[in-house]
Amino acid sequence: MEDQRKQHEPDSSQNITIKGMIGLIMSYIDEGEKKKVISLGMGDPTAYTCFTTTKVAREAVSDALCSNKFNGYAPTSGLPLARRAIADYLSRDLPYDLSSEDVFITSGCTGAIDIALSTLARPGANILLPRPGFPIYELCASFRNLEVRHYDLLPGNGWEVNLAEVVALADHNTVAIVIINPGNPCGNVYSHQHLKKIAEIAKKLGIVVVADEVYGHLAFGNKPFVPMGVFGKLVPVFTLGSLSKRWLVPGWRLGWFIMTDPSGTFKDPKIIERLKKYFDIYGGPATFIQAAVPRILEHTDKAFYRRTLNTIKQNSDRCFDGINEIPCLACPSKPDGSMAVMVKLNLSMLRDITDDIDFCFKLAKEESVVVLPGIAVGLKNWLRVTFAVEPASLEEGMRRMKSFYLRHAIQPQLEKKILRLSIDVI
Repeated sequence: MEDQRKQHEPDSSQNITIKGMIGLIMSYIDEGEKKKVISLGMGDPTAYTCFTTTKVAREAVSDALCSNKFNGYAPTSGLPLARRAIADYLSRDLPYDLSSEDVFITSGCTGAIDIALSTLARPGANILLPRPGFPIYELCASFRNLEVRHYDLLPGNGWEVNLAEVVALADHNTVAIVIINPGNPCGNVYSHQHLKKIAEIAKKLGIVVVADEVYGHLAFGNKPFVPMGVFGKLVPVFTLGSLSKRWLVPGWRLGWFIMTDPSGTFKDPKIIERLKKYFDIYGGPATFIQAAVPRILEHTDKAFYRRTLNTIKQNSDRCFDGINEIPCLACPSKPDGSMAVMVKLNLSMLRDITDDIDFCFKLAKEESVVVLPGIAVGLKNWLRVTFAVEPASLEEGMRRMKSFYLRHAIQPQLEKKILRLSIDVI
């Protein structure tokens, strides 16, 4: 098995996608295994009945489709009515109003990421990305010939940005810094004060802030979600988001790229024209999905948001408590938002596990539980655990992980040896 694992093990020097890694790990689960597979590796909660989108969203899409009014092409920047609705929705949390011209509709947040990096790319440019982070950024940057420079998030300080490192990494070719808030993969939520410091540094460096807010408003701890666009008058911000997480519809692929730039730094006609040409190439989500957006944003019941947050919060507590019962695993802090948490792996407590990839492959093989090795998001010998699953599945997954630990732990083996020695003496 060890030789087989090494044949499939990804080269950490290459770009690793989460889906690619999960696919490799899933391939190690025996088809004849009777245990139900529990996936704590992907951030897609829709496989579980406790995570279902609101009736308003379903009816809005159904009515738009059945109207036969939205079967043709949408404008490449998005349907005007959808752009206006997104502008109004995001403006609720900003000290200024966005216009529909600030909004571009994308194919999911992944499409918004690619648009952002394509817009910023130029010969010799570099971009500052968080570590750990979301590997699609590295992949998109490689296609756009953008040099990647990683700044560290600080696990002992709520995964805040290492601001001194950001300053040290940046130079005259740095075009942007990416901030993911609420945090994927760390489950952190940044305070207003910390975001302001990031904005002030970006202003001094003369760079854009790319604010990935796909988990926007999925904050359930003591810190409220603050959009980076609040500081748009201080520094230009590209805000990226989607319906995917808050409305539990990742398969609808409705995302947005927002120029939260009230000072007009990026509203040069040449930049706007270039941006529009990118959208001419890309295309966007289905027209009838776009047509449903105004109704979804304006009429979703607040009770739906509360139920979703409550379920995620309760699951995050179960996950945190379950991990704390497994001696070889540790969470630096309790999750405050998003749907995942980073977990430190203590290899010194395990007798035959070489690294995080080895841990995940063997866990899948022996327990039919899938978690993501930290190397996939930039941190070797860590794990990313997703808690947006059915509570019963999460608890069973934690039990199986503890059984896996006990099977591979060094300490139980020492205790057995001591017991044998005691018996021999007697």
